[in-house]
This record gives sequence, structure tokens and C-alpha cells, in this order.
Amino acid sequence: MFEVLVEPNRRRILDLLRAEERPVGDLVRLLELSQPAVSKHLRVLREAGLVSVRPDAQRRCYRLDPQPLTEIEEWLAPFRSYWTGKLDALAKSMDEEEVT
Repeated sequence: MFEVLVEPNRRRILDLLRAEERPVGDLVRLLELSQPAVSKHLRVLREAGLVSVRPDAQRRCYRLDPQPLTEIEEWLAPFRSYWTGKLDALAKSMDEEEVT
């Protein structure tokens, strides 16, 4: 999954689909990429289960499927609590230095 998400244009596509379902043409226009490039990224995202497609007459509309991202979120949770504790301790230490 991380190999899929490391590509910046794929993350941009997911950001756009987070707000609403979009046809390929809208993604091409918003991303300023060629239609074949956008289609390639969408294929990778679809194979990873991150987006789904719905035919709409002559268009193909894509929408975000957040389930695989939920799995990543669950995996990252213990690391987030680790860093939150460290950052809270740093903030407390800095606050104590300002008082003295």
C-alpha cells in the first residue's frame, strides 16, 4: 500500500476524490496531467482498492474507497501515540523553561 501512496499524483487524486466523486476528465483538468497518465494512476489506485469506478453514460466516475486507508490508520496508531507523548513532553519542557 505504501508503494501505491508514495507517488505524489496518486495522493493528489485521493485528495480530490475525498471531497466528491469525479469523472476522469475533471481529474485530468485539475491535475494538469495527460489523460493516459491519470488513467494509469487510477488503475493502480483501483487495483489497490483505494478507488472504485462507476460508469455514467460515456464517462467513468471515480470515488474514494477509504477502507484500505483505515487499515493503515490502525497500523499507524501506536506510532502516533508514541510521538504525541514525546511532543507533549517537549511542550511541557519548553513551557517550564519559559517560566524560569
